[in-house]
Amino acid sequence: MPGIAWVDPTREQAFDRWLASIAPRHGLVVASLRSASSDASFRRYFRVDAIGGASHVVMDAPPPQEDVHAFVDVAARLAQAGLNAPRIVEQDAVNGFLLLSDLGTRLYLNELLSARAANDNAAIKALMLDAIGALVRWQRFGSSVGLPPYDDALLRRELALFPDWCVQTEFGVTWTQAQQRIWSSGCDALVASALAQPQVAVLRDYMPRNLMLCTPNPGILDFQDAVVGPVSYDVASLLRDAFISWDEETELDWAVRYWEAARRAGLPLADDFGEFWRQLEWMGLQRHLKVLGIFCRLKHRDAKPKYSQDLPRFFNYAHKVASRYAPLRPLAGLLEPLMGAERREAFY
Repeated sequence: MPGIAWVDPTREQAFDRWLASIAPRHGLVVASLRSASSDASFRRYFRVDAIGGASHVVMDAPPPQEDVHAFVDVAARLAQAGLNAPRIVEQDAVNGFLLLSDLGTRLYLNELLSARAANDNAAIKALMLDAIGALVRWQRFGSSVGLPPYDDALLRRELALFPDWCVQTEFGVTWTQAQQRIWSSGCDALVASALAQPQVAVLRDYMPRNLMLCTPNPGILDFQDAVVGPVSYDVASLLRDAFISWDEETELDWAVRYWEAARRAGLPLADDFGEFWRQLEWMGLQRHLKVLGIFCRLKHRDAKPKYSQDLPRFFNYAHKVASRYAPLRPLAGLLEPLMGAERREAFY
């Protein structure tokens, strides 16, 4: 297709054949195919019009790097929970091609940024309360049966991305044995906190960049990595995002609203909000250390340097939490030489 680049001509031919074969059933205007978005994985998304004015989204998820079976499975779980996720219209799971219903183009992240620029706090509140309500519904009604566990091994593999890709590859730093012991002790504390929490279905990337403003609101994207894991994980992802940050008073307000709504829904959260907030902060720290490693890996391994522009935001998140809790304070000392004094600032 014009304007769409393919590295593998064989895959391009397979895609063209598949799209041509399904086009008559759905009135697709094949010539309208154009790029919709790409992400940090190997997946790509195209948009294609249909006769009558509707449109669909096409996912290109090349195996063996990607497996669409998990996406199809979790999309069904979201639908069964009464949430708005792309509907699978057609699929060629073997080749990694999906035709999806189109949730539109109004990304939560852009809507929040625009609302903040306009000082439209009512719009921000409405968006975030919808996102919180959908998350509570997912945790209450989303089936976790058969999902992979967010277990000790996975938590530690994610944490290992930080020293491997951020400390060593990005900054060229080799820790001493004493520093490695500090890191190991900090990881032990974070993993123990995560595993001690109530376990629910976790989407893992529940953040404004993966939510759409639509009806019903929100539309939910990028959920194929769902697991059974800590109840605080998705709310930490939502409140401390990769691409937009809030002052702590706002974070606390939304966290309280989530905690109250989740408890009303019967979710087994800590009775004391202060303890839940600690769990959320420690869970967020685990995620942010992982993301620091992932963004550096994207830069150095995958030639996607744009994500590294947000490293300061994640150092700020991580340093703030590590400095606040005595068991984690030594971790702050590991972060500071990498941050530099000029990086210790808020990103609001």
